[in-house]
Amino acid sequence: MVLAASQTPPRLPLSIDLETKPVLKKLASAHRALAELKGVAGLVPNEAILINTLSLQEAKDSSAIENIITTHDDLYRSDDVADRFASVAAKEVYDYARALREGFQIVRATGLITNNDILAIQATLERNQAGFRRLPGTALRNDKTGEVVFTPPQSYDEIVPLMANLEAFINGEDPLDLDPLVKMAVIHHQFESIHPFYDGNGRTGRILNILYLVKENLLVTPVLYLSRYINQNKADYDRLLQAVRTDNAWEAWLLFMLDGVEQMARQTTRLVHRIRELMLEHKVRLRRQLPRIYSQDLLNNMFSHPYSKIAFVERDLGVSRITATRYLDELTRIGLMRKHKIGRESYYMNSALLELLGNVQAV
Repeated sequence: MVLAASQTPPRLPLSIDLETKPVLKKLASAHRALAELKGVAGLVPNEAILINTLSLQEAKDSSAIENIITTHDDLYRSDDVADRFASVAAKEVYDYARALREGFQIVRATGLITNNDILAIQATLERNQAGFRRLPGTALRNDKTGEVVFTPPQSYDEIVPLMANLEAFINGEDPLDLDPLVKMAVIHHQFESIHPFYDGNGRTGRILNILYLVKENLLVTPVLYLSRYINQNKADYDRLLQAVRTDNAWEAWLLFMLDGVEQMARQTTRLVHRIRELMLEHKVRLRRQLPRIYSQDLLNNMFSHPYSKIAFVERDLGVSRITATRYLDELTRIGLMRKHKIGRESYYMNSALLELLGNVQAV
């Protein structure tokens, strides 16, 4: 099949007024919601709790957009450290969460998002070093009809300068002084339109959304559930992406993305409040019923690993296997954990946390 001529995205910055009155109005409410999320996330005593639990939720939702479907059971029965996974889909989700965490550490250390960082994120996602596309033949198709809806740049010699321009736009001074949330939406559209990789473009692009918010100090930790919003509104997302390419319909695209930031920031804020409340409930019971083994580290472990294992407690608390086993069995005895044996391995479920994470929309 002969592909239609590729459509080369414009260079950034764009020479049009993006911050219309409706966009400015939506920006105000989106920033308020993000500021509230940033504040409440900073109140959780150990940032690893939110990074480990919420990044895995983000990974699950982002991967589902690509029809990589897994269950919470498969996720929490997997061991990312040992590189053992309950299913192929679970491995894909953990790769996404790892890429997100690694990207977050880079952005926090450097304050930049470079093309080398983007290449590293995609390499972690795909477990290869394929880099930017070098061969023609890539086309974006309608999921239902198979019809080609967009043909991105086909040549490596086109992709590289476009990505260099995008890198400069992400990290350089903006002569238009765009609001960072508007820039995030422009960056996302540009990246998806360049479509620089053979695979993993969607997931890499959604990671970039979160990392850019961290870079601009709008988030302290990468906890925004933007993939859930895209997944729930996939038809509108695809339609509005394409409408910018065909009709220059930037306002509708920006309002869609800003609405996603606001909705998911509010939802995630409620979730973090519930996690903090649940931690406090567990802390009270631990101190009252198991004062000899209580520690903040043990409590943190219970919430960093909704499915815990003896090895996790050994590693996180620096105790022997016998001590770790005793801790988990005591937590099970008072009902804070539930023990499951699968094959030779025992898993200890923080059932209340799992139920909370599994019903995010009801929070």
